[in-house]
Amino acid sequence: MHSTILEVFAEIDGVGSASGLFLHNDLLYIIGDNSGHLNEYNIKTKKLRKIQILFDKTLDQLENIPKPLKPDFEILCQHNNKLYILGSGSTSKRNLMIEFDLKTQKVFQKDLTETYSLLKSISKIDDQNFNLEGAAFTGNEWLLFNRGNGINAKNGIFNIQEADLAKIKQAKFNPFKLPNIDHVESSFTDALLVKNEIFFIATAEDTKSTYADGKILGSFIGSINLQTLKLTFSNKISGKHKFEGITLLSQNEHSAIFLLCEDRDNEELKTVIYKLILNL
Repeated sequence: MHSTILEVFAEIDGVGSASGLFLHNDLLYIIGDNSGHLNEYNIKTKKLRKIQILFDKTLDQLENIPKPLKPDFEILCQHNNKLYILGSGSTSKRNLMIEFDLKTQKVFQKDLTETYSLLKSISKIDDQNFNLEGAAFTGNEWLLFNRGNGINAKNGIFNIQEADLAKIKQAKFNPFKLPNIDHVESSFTDALLVKNEIFFIATAEDTKSTYADGKILGSFIGSINLQTLKLTFSNKISGKHKFEGITLLSQNEHSAIFLLCEDRDNEELKTVIYKLILNL
């Protein structure tokens, strides 16, 4: 049996709608689903740097981008010296992938429209139920996590045995059952690969839409075996928070400590980072 302790780690002004996290040394990288910036927050000095990653001349603003136009960057994952930032694919405006090189600070952009279309076809998930919220990249394999908060509740994991996500030829889709609260099934909101274990967070949200928000009933943390893609455990961690990003702070044989971010679904440019202690 696992136990968890949840507490506030940091409060950051200037960042809104936080949806993904990655910690690199003392630098915490944060994305927002309605922002054209990658936020770099130094956890020691508490200084925030904004890095422009979206270059769309049709947009009048790069913070609080209106919902119909926002890139919906829901995924932030890492491999070697690169960060990968992916749109959810839940509308045609949300199909971008940004690669950010931590060493050179260069930004590269790719269009995942064809990839997302192929994934929908393979999984038989239609436009109203396709909503990617988490990813893990090993260097030659991608795992993409579909959030089943549409009417068909299609939680699942795409397994892609190719490195270039913009040029894939095939994929496998593994449907996944997650715990429920008051008969509302939770759905993936992020995932993190740690060695051979995938830690995920999931939220039960009372909605049948990948576009419209609903009442938050609670959030879970759990893990999935990388080889079998089977659930190892799940624990409820909150009855009110909608956690959308997870990154590892530290780990030993007795516990793992994660940082989580929360999307409060408002326009306030302020975010709270939480520390979650998971006793193994």
